[in-house]
Amino acid sequence: METSIPVADGAVRGYLALPQREISGPPPWPGVVVVHDALGLGRDTRRIADRFATAGFAALAPDLYSRGGLRCVRSVFSALMAAKGQAFDDLDAARRTLADREDCTGEVGIVGFCMGGGFALAAASSGFGASAPYYGQLPKDLSVLDGACPIVASFGKRDPSLKGKAAVLKAELTARDIPHDVKEYPAAGHSFANQLPLGPLNLLAKVTGFGYHHESSEDAWRRVLAFFAEHLKRPVTGGR
Repeated sequence: METSIPVADGAVRGYLALPQREISGPPPWPGVVVVHDALGLGRDTRRIADRFATAGFAALAPDLYSRGGLRCVRSVFSALMAAKGQAFDDLDAARRTLADREDCTGEVGIVGFCMGGGFALAAASSGFGASAPYYGQLPKDLSVLDGACPIVASFGKRDPSLKGKAAVLKAELTARDIPHDVKEYPAAGHSFANQLPLGPLNLLAKVTGFGYHHESSEDAWRRVLAFFAEHLKRPVTGGR
């Protein structure tokens, strides 16, 4: 359902998906903040939030573009590059909103895709219990990973924009002794877990290493749900 998230300068839009008691059992449930890709809070991000709810997590997807306009989009990307700023404040507000709900255990993870994957990675040391970046750009300053929560990361080997990044991330997390599961899918490219309405651009996307890849996406879902179940202390109840 559509909702609003209180932030320092008012509120930002969001989408909230809650588990069904008959499937997931009674609350409280752990929470997951879902961070959208560069296209914004659209149908695919809502679908992902719904699937987390089916698996027994209270899922909240904030709209980082709520303030509107090109300046807002630039501000969000600038925050990502700097690993700080208003967009991160909005993500923290979403985390606190979930944690403060009576039907949430207070344990909250974060998952993000593409641009959102970069945010999920950079925010991993900011109060979340687990992080699941999907093909997210690594922070320029990798010291932001110091003290990070457990991370389950997914990349596509056919993604030309992130070549070799899975190995780099795995080495950085190992050096910091951060619990992790980093996997690169040989048959997948960028955005392999997103079902985007690309229309006539679908063929071009596949040629350039982009696009949905069902088998890789489903395997990543299994890994992420199991990882979150372990680190957010919740049995997986569905969502597959």
